[in-house]
Amino acid sequence: MTKTKSRNEPPVAAGGARQRVRGLYALTHDTSNTSELQRRIGEALAGGARLVQYRNKSTDAMLRREQADMLVALCHERGVPLIVNDDVELARAVGADGVHLGRDDMAVSAARAALKPDALIGVSCYDELPRALEAERSGADYVAFGSFFPSAVKPGAVRAPIDLLQRARAATALPIVAIGGITAYNAAQLVAAGADALAVISALFDTADTYAAAQAFAPAFAVQPTLR
Repeated sequence: MTKTKSRNEPPVAAGGARQRVRGLYALTHDTSNTSELQRRIGEALAGGARLVQYRNKSTDAMLRREQADMLVALCHERGVPLIVNDDVELARAVGADGVHLGRDDMAVSAARAALKPDALIGVSCYDELPRALEAERSGADYVAFGSFFPSAVKPGAVRAPIDLLQRARAATALPIVAIGGITAYNAAQLVAAGADALAVISALFDTADTYAAAQAFAPAFAVQPTLR
């Protein structure tokens, strides 16, 4: 008998984190309009986003659950992982593919124990290479550095030098995500320096056409090797 796939069943992993954490990584913007969020993320996925992270700091728990449920279904329909920012319990409740942890969030080991064994766990490392190496030892699946450029979302964020990506590429086997003020115009230099994925909010959602904005990142990854 053929098993019917649940609407919240995650897409099958293809070759581990390095294949899954690559390309345009869309981070959601804060909005209470779930229909608009669905439309925008749908456009980002159609335009080439390879991962989505649900990040909403301005809504209540009930709306966050509603939006996360919607995004899991949408992303899994397109075969794209959905990561939840900070909230391990929400990620587990909606059947998300993983969680992204900041400095003050749950430890990687605790998040791993709470989620399914193949969950993707990312860690924010800011401008700190030692933090990335510790994340790798703790069992993280990818590390994120930034802000590389001025960011409207986090104007006070610590700035990371681009050569940090080169140093991280030499020091860790984990996929590397760059974040902070990234646009289609500055994206290629980050990929060239060692970023596997680019996490983007404003350049996708502070625009009338999210589909076209997502497509504009494609040239940055055109010469990215299949495996680093």
